Amino acid sequence: MKEKTRCTWSGMDDLYIAYHDEEWGVPEYDDRALYEKLMLDGFQAGLAWITILRKRDNFRKAFHGFEPRKIARYGEKDITRLLGDAGIIRHRGKIEGAISSAQAYLEFAERGESFSDFLWGFVDGRPIVNRLTGDERAATESPQSVAMSKALKQHGFKFCGPTIVYAFMQAVGMVNDHKVECFRHAACIKCARKTR
Repeated sequence: MKEKTRCTWSGMDDLYIAYHDEEWGVPEYDDRALYEKLMLDGFQAGLAWITILRKRDNFRKAFHGFEPRKIARYGEKDITRLLGDAGIIRHRGKIEGAISSAQAYLEFAERGESFSDFLWGFVDGRPIVNRLTGDERAATESPQSVAMSKALKQHGFKFCGPTIVYAFMQAVGMVNDHKVECFRHAACIKCARKTR
């Protein structure tokens, strides 16, 4: 049986391979799931993504399943609890940023707006499909990630610079940066839908 061709960054780690094959680049439209992924990308800043993948289940437990309504009410007692949790990234600024971002997220619901529609609006409701081949490297930011970063910050979100936002956009399928020869490139195109 022929071995599947994958993006080289997935390496040999089984967890990374599963993430590449099942999640990365698959268009995500659920408001809460998008909030979770944006927060995890913020926690990843300065670290390798595999570190976050290995701690993701711990993050989900520690942050009440990334339920924004719960996180928005976190106070100093919760921050202290999280700072003492070795299963997550213990960074006060990032923890406080997740709380501020949950509060900002809730403002969308209070206005009757979809967080998903807001985010997908930066790519006109459909993925940007790049056609990278071989050793071509993906961008680290784009005009869309710069615009999304600026808008998120204006709404009160934290740890969402253009590079973090671009990585988020790749992960949630707003940008398809799988290599053309990767078996997931075409598969991710097929599972996209127009949101606007």
